[in-house]
Amino acid sequence: MTSLVFRVLPYLLLGVVLSAVGGAIAWSVLASSKLPDGPVDIVWDKAACAACGMHVGEPPFAAQLTTTDGRTHAFDDPGCLFLWVEEHRPEVHTTYFRDHRADRWIAESRVAFVAVEPSPMGFGLGAVDVGTPGAIGLDAARARCLERLGGHGGR
Repeated sequence: MTSLVFRVLPYLLLGVVLSAVGGAIAWSVLASSKLPDGPVDIVWDKAACAACGMHVGEPPFAAQLTTTDGRTHAFDDPGCLFLWVEEHRPEVHTTYFRDHRADRWIAESRVAFVAVEPSPMGFGLGAVDVGTPGAIGLDAARARCLERLGGHGGR
């Protein structure tokens, strides 16, 4: 019986170790694929706008969109985000706009826009909180940007 134990025990231990390692790997993969609950950090002047390719270097005009596949796209101007969404029609998980007046992000559900000149791509919009005097809503801002015939700041 002891010879049987010495022959089987190493295989049992190997099975336990492999199960533990496999479980840890599976947990790690699942944990890393979780979609972000909020905005992600953008590396200013390094990240490229998903729509126009320019560097995202003016934080007061930045925007970001995370798709349901977990990819986050950075934009240098709210208008770029609107045009990109219109063209690509992604499955959107979250969208955030950088507050034009403060160092923070505003969720799409709480954003409005004020006229601002100049802006990186000439769309002339800065994100503010809903309820800000003189601000227009998200749908009006989107329509304003999509009406531009020349795209990216064209008149």
